[in-house]
Amino acid sequence: MAYEFATYEKQGRIAIVTLNRPERMNALHPPAHFELHEIWNDFERDPEVWVGILTGAGDKAFSAGNDLKYTAEHGRNMVRSAESGFGGITNRTTCWKPIIAAVNGYALGGGFEMALACDIIIAADHARLGLPEVRVGLMAGAGGVHRLSRMIPHKIAMGHILTGRHMTAQEAHRWAIVNEVVPLAELMPTVFTWANEILACAPLSVRASKQAALMGLGHPLDIALSMNYTEVLRMQRSEDTVEGPRAFAEKRQPNWQAR
Repeated sequence: MAYEFATYEKQGRIAIVTLNRPERMNALHPPAHFELHEIWNDFERDPEVWVGILTGAGDKAFSAGNDLKYTAEHGRNMVRSAESGFGGITNRTTCWKPIIAAVNGYALGGGFEMALACDIIIAADHARLGLPEVRVGLMAGAGGVHRLSRMIPHKIAMGHILTGRHMTAQEAHRWAIVNEVVPLAELMPTVFTWANEILACAPLSVRASKQAALMGLGHPLDIALSMNYTEVLRMQRSEDTVEGPRAFAEKRQPNWQAR
């Protein structure tokens, strides 16, 4: 299916979602949100894809966030997104397939919030990230104020949230928001290296690990350890839990089936 504001490509087990409004720094408006909602729905439902990559078209911006020109032209009451949130991803809290953000430039406001909603962030060395909503009479309500304050020291997070200050890719790496910083030319090859490392692992084990890690957050350790996780149960009953030890014993690469 062709999309107007994003491209959606599948390469083997990897799905690549590219925000495609470079004339607006890949800023998103309601039609783009609803397209991305459908794209991420397909990603979740397709049993043949196991890892997602999110990036932006061009070399200037991952996404500048909310399309403020559209807001100014249509009024704030017309600015809507699907129930899955900004870019179809920020409220998607029960997708257990891993997603990598390839931040190829500015990731601001909703752009940063989309990256924070991913599991791994790889950034080009010229990228800048931030939540500047307070400077334009808004707030980072698509998860930015919640995710950033959970990921880094409270005072550092509040400093960025309350001033709208940008951080460089290097600063984001220092605060462990970004996993790796590379030159732009190496961005996508590095992202695919990460994706292929994930694909070398059992897909149901990856999903179980993601679910347990995220759902266990905010609970005392003893409670987190005793909780029931649907993806863990699915993993435990899968053929892959037999295949993994068998492949190890036979000194060969496992043949994962995600079942």
